[in-house]
Amino acid sequence: MLQFGFLQAGIVVLNGLTHTYKVENGKVYKGKIAIENTGNSSQNVKLFLQDFTYKADGSIYYTAIHTNNRSNGEWIRLNTNLITLKAKEKTEVFYEITVPDQSPNPGSYWSVIIVEPVEDIKPSDDKAGVNITSVIRYAIQVITDFEPEKAKPDLKFESVKIEKEDGKQTAKIAIANNGNLYCKPSVTIEIYNRQTGERLGSYTSTAMGLLPQTSKSFHIDISKVPANQYKAVLIATDEEDNAFALNVELEVKND
Repeated sequence: MLQFGFLQAGIVVLNGLTHTYKVENGKVYKGKIAIENTGNSSQNVKLFLQDFTYKADGSIYYTAIHTNNRSNGEWIRLNTNLITLKAKEKTEVFYEITVPDQSPNPGSYWSVIIVEPVEDIKPSDDKAGVNITSVIRYAIQVITDFEPEKAKPDLKFESVKIEKEDGKQTAKIAIANNGNLYCKPSVTIEIYNRQTGERLGSYTSTAMGLLPQTSKSFHIDISKVPANQYKAVLIATDEEDNAFALNVELEVKND
């Protein structure tokens, strides 16, 4: 999950931003983060853990470990919190997940490992003031699923909006996961003629991960649909073929 800023330091994470594990109580699991400095000068990088959640309106919250009641941050230990990478150098940082002996409740637990370049503070002869340097931080989700067969996602449709985005009519469908298990759903919208019931088309979003007690907005390009009022069925389906459906009235406008 790439955060803010523009590329300056040239630090990249090579092995993905979501690491998932099926875990059992009392056991230890090992993982790693592969990092490369693509820049032409050496770079210090710090790593630390935070809790993490998000909402469909685009807000993202990074907070202290154990702010979230489904945090696994206290289970995770990094083998280092600071590394120095020479120009073009690659390295791996290792971590261990120690699941408590006392069984947690079934479902998904998570936190994020933040990978953040550290800018050297250089004295400046320029005018007095503060120079602010933007950097790119990476947030790597570490998701542990405990007894997932006893847990389940529970997807709820929060809202449906039709808005122009990049010049295209776009259905923006907010979905919350009110369950206790991480899933990766996609959303399909099936559009029907209001009078005849004839199906006019089916359009599907890309799949996105959805943690428990979070929500996201799934965007679907429906610019091929003529302006009119329609009946529609929204279907959210995850990778385990759990399906959640909702009937809605839909109005597509010209503007």
